[in-house]
Amino acid sequence: MAWRSCFIFRLAREDALGCTLRGNRLSHSFQQRCGFRKTTKKPEPKKGEEDVGSPAAESSEGLVSRRAPPGEPPTPPSSPRGFSRLVKPLVFTVGFTGCSFGSAAIWQYESLKSRVQSYFDEVRADWLEKMRPRKHGDFRKEVNQWWNSLSAGQRTVTGIIAANALVFCCWRIPSLQRSMVKYFTANPASKTLCSPMLLSTFSHYSFLHMAANMYVLWSFSTSAVSMLGREQFMAVYLSAGVISTFVSYVCKTATGRLGPSLGASGAIMAVLAAVCTKMPEAKLAIIFLPMYTFTASSALKAIVAMDTAGVVLGWRVFDHAAHLGGALFGIWYILFGHDLIWKNREPFVKIWHDLRTRGPGRGGNDGGGNGGGGSI
Repeated sequence: MAWRSCFIFRLAREDALGCTLRGNRLSHSFQQRCGFRKTTKKPEPKKGEEDVGSPAAESSEGLVSRRAPPGEPPTPPSSPRGFSRLVKPLVFTVGFTGCSFGSAAIWQYESLKSRVQSYFDEVRADWLEKMRPRKHGDFRKEVNQWWNSLSAGQRTVTGIIAANALVFCCWRIPSLQRSMVKYFTANPASKTLCSPMLLSTFSHYSFLHMAANMYVLWSFSTSAVSMLGREQFMAVYLSAGVISTFVSYVCKTATGRLGPSLGASGAIMAVLAAVCTKMPEAKLAIIFLPMYTFTASSALKAIVAMDTAGVVLGWRVFDHAAHLGGALFGIWYILFGHDLIWKNREPFVKIWHDLRTRGPGRGGNDGGGNGGGGSI
C-alpha cells in the first residue's frame, strides 16, 4: 500500500479570493447584486421653494422610490443573516445527494450490464491487434499504454483533475471574471446560492491551492476507489462537496463572517476521512518529511481538532467549516451511510431494471440476470 510520501497534512481551501478580486471585482459584483445605483446629487432647493414640486424632482423621487422601498434604505448583500435564506440550499443539498447516489447506482447497473458484451469485444479486438502489423512510435498507442498503467482510482480522478484545471484557466480570462465570481465562489450573501455549492468544488484561483488539493486527491484515489468502487466514490465526492459548502453557509450565516470561498478541500477531506476511518492503522507521512510517520487515525483526529478550533476561534485562513463538514461526512458515511444508503439501493435498481426491460422486447429475459449487479 503506497501510503508513504503521499499525504499533505493540511488542505488549503481559500476563504477569500485575494486582494485583486476582493478589492475590485468582488466589490463591483456586490454592487451589481444590490440592485441600486448611486444617484447624482442635486442642489438643495431654497426655503421658499421647498413646497414647489418640479417635474424633475418628482421623477427623481419616483425613481428612488421604485429602487428602494420607502423608509428602508438599500442594504448591501453582506448584511442579511437570516437562516431562512438557507432553506433552498438545504433542499438542494438533500436533493443533489439523493440524485448522486441514485445516478451512481444506475451507472453501476449499466456498467455491469455491458460488461459481458465488452468482454467479447475486447477478445475480438485483441485478435485483430495480433493480426495487424505493429506500429512503432505511435503516440496514441503510448497514451493508451500510459492510461492502462494507471490504477482504477487514478483513472477515475483524472476527469476531476481535468475539470479543475479547466476552471482554473477560466479564472485567467478577464471577460469571465464576473461570471466566475457569481457561479464558482460559494457565498451565503450572494443571490446565487445553489449552483455555486457544486461548481465551487471544482474552482481554484491559486495554482498552489489547486496543485496541493489535486495531489492529495491523486494520492488517496487508489485506496478510496478500491474501497468504494468508482461509482460510489463519485457519489461520495460530489455529495461531500455540496454538503461541506452547506456547512460553510451555516457557519458563515451564524457568525456573520460572510464572504466567498472556493476549492475542492471539503470533498477531498471526505475522501481522506473515509480512507482513514476504514484503515485507521495505515501509515501516513508528510510529503516534505517522509521520515516521520503516523497512523491514519491520529492524522484524522489532528485534522478534525484543528478545523474545530478554527471554527470556534474564528480563524479565517482557511474555510475550516467546509473542511470539518467534509471530514464529518466522510466519517459518517463509512460508519453508517454505506449501510443506510448504498446497501439499500436494490429497490431503486430493480425499478430501473424494469424500466429498461419494458417495451417491445419485454418478453425476453436477456437482462434478467443483471439486476444482481447491485450486490457488489
